[in-house]
Amino acid sequence: MEFIDTLINVLNSTIRVSVPLLLACLAGLYSERAGVFDIGLEGKMLAGAFAGAAAAAVFASAWIGLLVAILVSIGMALVHGFASITHRGNQIVSGVAINFIAAGSTIILGQAWFQQGGRTPSLPPEARFGAINLPGADALRDVPVIGQLYSGLLSGHSLLTYVAFLAVPFTWWVLFRTRFGLRLRAVGENPAAVDTAGISVAWLRYRAVICTGILTGMAGSYMALAQNAGFVKDMTAGRGYIALAALIFAKWRPVPAMFACLLFGFLDALSIRLQGTPLPVIGKVPVQFMQALPYVLTVILLAGFIGKAIPPRAGGVPYVKER
Repeated sequence: MEFIDTLINVLNSTIRVSVPLLLACLAGLYSERAGVFDIGLEGKMLAGAFAGAAAAAVFASAWIGLLVAILVSIGMALVHGFASITHRGNQIVSGVAINFIAAGSTIILGQAWFQQGGRTPSLPPEARFGAINLPGADALRDVPVIGQLYSGLLSGHSLLTYVAFLAVPFTWWVLFRTRFGLRLRAVGENPAAVDTAGISVAWLRYRAVICTGILTGMAGSYMALAQNAGFVKDMTAGRGYIALAALIFAKWRPVPAMFACLLFGFLDALSIRLQGTPLPVIGKVPVQFMQALPYVLTVILLAGFIGKAIPPRAGGVPYVKER
């Protein structure tokens, strides 16, 4: 029974850690399927987290915080689109610039507005997304295995957690069962053919980066308004880059992307669980090593087990209309 409880706690932590990764990974999926490589996921998540926490602190509303976070992330996504789609700039340089701008501006604005060293004030419960208890969770709590899984693993998460996992089948449906998804995939593979059909390549790609802004705004909001009680400096901690790695690991498909994010979340949750715990033969492992372990294992998995990942053919290449 103790093993079941420990396993459920680790899996519960896995889900919580995986949510911002999953949202950011799906965000990158929309953008890169349209041929716009976006290394700026990290910056948009960070800006969304700060904007959401700042708005929630001022208005004492999680919903206003979420809305502001999405708007700010969309704004940064449009800046990336303006540089890389309209002006055909280098998409890597644009994404890196967004990451630097977000990292610096969030600290400067946080200090200027709240005078707490770049942090936002601690948010009250009404300014956060609280846990949702699913129907019957309390009644089934004492039922072995099934009740424990339902009440301890499926129930008790925030609204954004359920939205993130529901976004996976929704994204699959959009990409593979709608006209918009067909055109989006086509513009990432052969934009000239899409243009020949009389469809605007630029407008399709702009819609893709807007989808990216929405999802990264939600990812940042989750970190600031659900997982934590406010914004702290560099709170994304490289999750945008891990989301890009998960996207490559999943070969730009939504369902494998979910499992890739869950894998990293599991490794992260396991490392937190094992911190300070003596291991057989090895003994007590330094905390720093356990904190780095998920990232090291992610690199090993990507290098050794992914196989050949072929990105969309027009990815990262600005489209120049032939005359």
